[in-house]
Amino acid sequence: MELKPEELREQGFILLDSLDHQQLIPFVQKYLKKNTSISWMYTGINIFFIAVIVYWLWKSVYVENIKFLDCFSYLSFGIFFVFLLIPIHEYIHVLAYKSQGAQHTSYDVNWKKFYFMALAHQFVADRTEFSIVALAPFVVITITLSLALFWANGLWHFTILGTLTMHTAACSGDFGILSYFYFHKDHDIVTYDDIENKISYFYGKPKS
Repeated sequence: MELKPEELREQGFILLDSLDHQQLIPFVQKYLKKNTSISWMYTGINIFFIAVIVYWLWKSVYVENIKFLDCFSYLSFGIFFVFLLIPIHEYIHVLAYKSQGAQHTSYDVNWKKFYFMALAHQFVADRTEFSIVALAPFVVITITLSLALFWANGLWHFTILGTLTMHTAACSGDFGILSYFYFHKDHDIVTYDDIENKISYFYGKPKS
């Protein structure tokens, strides 16, 4: 969006919320519980991947006579691989921000609560732009891993499914903030990050 933060009030936007980055988790949890299409979609995707794992376990153990512990061991590898994906996930966010016109991007991490953020200082993003930024890592990584299922052999399917499921769970922050936009669907919502003060602002104005 071409607007700058100081121009928002001139265009009729008012401050709706400010998000202290230290309070990211409560904010995300709040809006994932709201009745929005995004929260329902996110829940559905998680249930789908869990159901696929349960089916694959049943098929492997009871049809193909593979030991459950072998299946579970490879499934556990997927949890480890998710940690290796964190830098890639955040880098995709940054690339998505830059594709929308952001100039000053950076990363932040809270080791105590163990979450990571890709930020764009003073870049005002509307719902469409933020949707691209929020969903880019999920879409790219999910498609890549789904395609990898066709190339994987034997028990490595469980590793990929474990990674898919855990990565989807790790995308809760992206879906939670995006759910905020859809919860306020009667407003045109924009947001921008203040990296120096570690705050994100949400402005809105009623749709005409």
